[in-house]
Amino acid sequence: MEKAKGILEVRKEEEERVSNLCIEPHRAGEEPSFYESFAIKGITVQEIKPGYVSCTFTVPPRLTDSSGKLSNGGIANLIDELGGVAVQADGRPLKVSVDMSISYLSPAKAYDEVEIVSRILGHKGGYSGTEVILKNRRTGEIIAQGRHSLFGRLKAKI
Repeated sequence: MEKAKGILEVRKEEEERVSNLCIEPHRAGEEPSFYESFAIKGITVQEIKPGYVSCTFTVPPRLTDSSGKLSNGGIANLIDELGGVAVQADGRPLKVSVDMSISYLSPAKAYDEVEIVSRILGHKGGYSGTEVILKNRRTGEIIAQGRHSLFGRLKAKI
């Protein structure tokens, strides 16, 4: 119990760093939010075509955990964002995430180069399904594989 409490407690230096952040409001759908910019900054698109996105990403220290490895939350965020990009690359409107399933298979460390491939699995009504695979470019090991479901309202037929 004490170990869990120690992990969850915010240290004074962390609290001060967060309180000093200046986050400006943004127009949703027109410009990236602070969160989007922070998490996906540095991605280089290699190829994009309908329903498919391939990119590379050098793991920044800001997305690592205390052991210096790409954090599970960082991986989940990449899967969320790039699954959404594959949907948009397929010509579909912006959607919201409704479900993600992620298999964390091997670690990536700060400054490792990661290859990310996102593809559409299919569409049904307002739902879209994607698969996103993160792979270490140097070793070829799969870091994580995620399935991501998104939903967006259908246009009225009236």
